[in-house]
Amino acid sequence: MRFQHHRLALAALACLTAHVHADDTHLETVVITGGRPTSLPAQIPTTIEGITGAQVEDRINAVDSEDALKYLPSLNVRKRYTGDYDHAVLASRASGTGNSARSLVYADGILLSNLLGNGATYTPRWGLVTPEEIERVDVLYGPFAAAYPGNSVGAVVDFQTRMPTKREAHVKLSGHSQGFTLYRTDDRYDGWQGSASLGDRSGAWSYWIDVSRLDSDAQPIGFANKLLSAGVPGGGGIPVTGAVAGRNPSNRDWWLIGATSQTHTVQDHAKFKLAWDITPQLRASYTFGWWRNEAKRVADSYLRDAAGNPVTTATRVNIDGRAYDIRASDFAPSRGTLEHAMHGLSLKKHSRDTFDWEIAASVYDYARDLVRTPTVLVPDADTNGAGQVTDMHGSGWNTLALKGIWRPEDHTVEFGLQSDHAKLRTRVFGSAGDWLHAGDGRQVSVFNGNTWLESLYAQDNWRIGDAWRATVGARFERWRAYGGELSNAVLAAPLGFPSRSETAWSPKAALSWRASPDWTLKASTGRAVRYPTAAELFQGSIVDNAIVNSNPNLKAEKSWTSELSAETLNDKGSLRVTLFRETTRDALYSQPLLVSAGTTVNTVQNVGRIRTNGLEVSAQADDVGVKGVDLTGSLTFADSIITENAGFPGSVGKWQPRVPRWRATMLATWKANDHWTATLGGRYSGRQYGTLDNSDPNGDAYMGVSDYLVFDARVRYRFDRHWSAAVGVDNLNDRTYWAFHPYTQRTVIGEIRWDL
Repeated sequence: MRFQHHRLALAALACLTAHVHADDTHLETVVITGGRPTSLPAQIPTTIEGITGAQVEDRINAVDSEDALKYLPSLNVRKRYTGDYDHAVLASRASGTGNSARSLVYADGILLSNLLGNGATYTPRWGLVTPEEIERVDVLYGPFAAAYPGNSVGAVVDFQTRMPTKREAHVKLSGHSQGFTLYRTDDRYDGWQGSASLGDRSGAWSYWIDVSRLDSDAQPIGFANKLLSAGVPGGGGIPVTGAVAGRNPSNRDWWLIGATSQTHTVQDHAKFKLAWDITPQLRASYTFGWWRNEAKRVADSYLRDAAGNPVTTATRVNIDGRAYDIRASDFAPSRGTLEHAMHGLSLKKHSRDTFDWEIAASVYDYARDLVRTPTVLVPDADTNGAGQVTDMHGSGWNTLALKGIWRPEDHTVEFGLQSDHAKLRTRVFGSAGDWLHAGDGRQVSVFNGNTWLESLYAQDNWRIGDAWRATVGARFERWRAYGGELSNAVLAAPLGFPSRSETAWSPKAALSWRASPDWTLKASTGRAVRYPTAAELFQGSIVDNAIVNSNPNLKAEKSWTSELSAETLNDKGSLRVTLFRETTRDALYSQPLLVSAGTTVNTVQNVGRIRTNGLEVSAQADDVGVKGVDLTGSLTFADSIITENAGFPGSVGKWQPRVPRWRATMLATWKANDHWTATLGGRYSGRQYGTLDNSDPNGDAYMGVSDYLVFDARVRYRFDRHWSAAVGVDNLNDRTYWAFHPYTQRTVIGEIRWDL
């Protein structure tokens, strides 16, 4: 899908191919850019899509940075509410929203993907980028660039943030309001966001400062429940009313007894970027990012006793003649205090001459990361008492890369050395009487581990005459996992896991042919090796002073991905049709593990083989019917099937979890004049399953995964060159839909902005 006008696209292609003949522009990857080109390897003839920050401002109700991806082909971010900081996982063509480690997200070359684990709680650190600082964002589909590790198998997202060439300043204030009705919850949830930025260039120095605050109330995202069959007939208990009858994803009858995890989040963001042009061809740059979040989650019981009082204490209740025990965890509140920091430093020669190079390093640090939960049932989130605190201080990752680009005649050769180190540190301690403020306490558990990936890569992009371009590359990796340890409340010292070390090769190849002045054919193939994360590898429990229910010998995922595309670009629009196929062996999924006769536990294991075949169509047209009306859209079909799985035979022949067969996006933009812009967008996702054996057919339920069709609208008015305002509605049709948790319902967004 191309969000840019065709003239900008053509101009950008010319910019990206300044080192080759003008006749070769059709051979380049169609990257749609105005302004600074993408930092992705755009010379590889494969699929890259993108959008500029100016277009995001015009066309998308963007409160969080991940909103910029909302209408790009085959992508879906599981953003449950504004400011969703711990579950907003990116899904791609053949990877669902439970596979966070099968995509990569960068900002100015700094890794934002959380590769400490794989799953909903290891979401990319979107909060380190605000929509207002985005210069552009681009997406590389598939593992076709040797410069990226095997986590690129799904997609590589690259945010480029602003670096001014002259003095500029921006201020934005926005607000949002959602009406949410589900089960017995019927309320409004509001929030606001403010941001300010300032940048300038003076001689060889340039800087950028961006600060923001988000204060958001979200709808409940969880619901306490009791299976009907778990009730004890005639078991006594306090008679209560208010429980809502329903069916769970497996179509079993249950009671919904309360709303939980209603989140109030206050997030502060600061970014400082400094660049020094030592010479016209040599630049040193430094980036500092800081993000703080105070999150409070509360619950609301639906149950009422005979006097009409809410039932929120641990007790036995009677619902429709059956007895159920209310546990402390059913309505437990929680509080989170998170403070993360990132640093990025680079020295880059960018002459566009025969040889260029770059040295880049980054650090992401969990400076503070505490989540507090009571272990006794309390009436509200401000009531003190016994509890537990999960402390992830010390977790984080760091990267180091040495890169070179050599440009002999008709060739562009990229090569480099990389080091990526991830460090997981988790300690849970008890707080006997102060879950709200305790700084330390009795140890409950310890969970630590490290992974280290060292890589060497090279890739040659070769122009063969006027009509052909070929790319051949390879990546060699050495992976290590070490320092894994697990402890509980009984052990004085943690039990260790054995260290591991593996190596792997990942070849890449791509070929393009300009079949005619208007049409280009492209073919790409690549292997990706996605190693287990620390959280996947060093898991389990302790029984009789030994670690059980763990598989420290998990194999790496190994995927072969290929695509074949035909695309055209002309004065009135563009069209791309892509066939893709992915075969993944030893995919990493949590599934039942038989530990003894009749006893199973869920733990991460290898799934033998998953095969995905698909078709992706992306199109854009300008001045459709009326001057100023532009249309963009995409359609994706993916047939993703588990074909081998010795550990869970019941999953063979079933759909891969959270990969729908059909997805579609549409965005219509009408630029009426220099002042008014109006957009209408639509997003569709077909039926999905959340389990490997597809045993959850009821997607329209809490913990289910539903299909959906939602529409979004936005109108923006520019008063003059300094002032603009916009109002929009997300989920205009007020659809209730699910990805385990409920997404937002109809949400109104308004904003006003000033630009220097």
